[in-house]
Amino acid sequence: MHFIALASLALASVASAENIIITVGGNGTTTYSPSSVTANLNDTVTFQFVAGNHTATQSTFAAPCTNKPGGVDSGFQSVAAGATQIPQWSFTMNDTSQPLWFYCMQTGHCGKGMVFSVNAPSSGNTFDAFQTAAKKTANTTSAPSGALVTRTSAGLLAAAAGVVAGLLL
Repeated sequence: MHFIALASLALASVASAENIIITVGGNGTTTYSPSSVTANLNDTVTFQFVAGNHTATQSTFAAPCTNKPGGVDSGFQSVAAGATQIPQWSFTMNDTSQPLWFYCMQTGHCGKGMVFSVNAPSSGNTFDAFQTAAKKTANTTSAPSGALVTRTSAGLLAAAAGVVAGLLL
């Protein structure tokens, strides 16, 4: 009797799982739509890449435009103009105890606010705070050495001069 009740409960939870659709790059924008969702255990979050060349790359609240070590990543999904088939990438919510944070790895997109969250809290580390932090990275990127390089001509010249000086030593 207990087995039947547990089996019924398991089937009910699987049957009630939702597929949450996220549109990536809709209307040629640098957006995820919706930009924040609430997902339950066993729900599937599906990214539909409809235009451009974007990713859905897991990050952290503290570093919104940096890959989370061991995090999930769709890889770049390029969609040609007028494409009739669009790529999709999805994952299943196996743990809902912590929010999940994502960004687009395409150069400049995260700094424009192209970020996404699952189960972001309504206070404290909110989606809006995450997006604001991402936009503050608009003119920076991490160099392989971990040095911070600004994406300006002067910053690139300074970085190149540092590399050359290092080679001369």
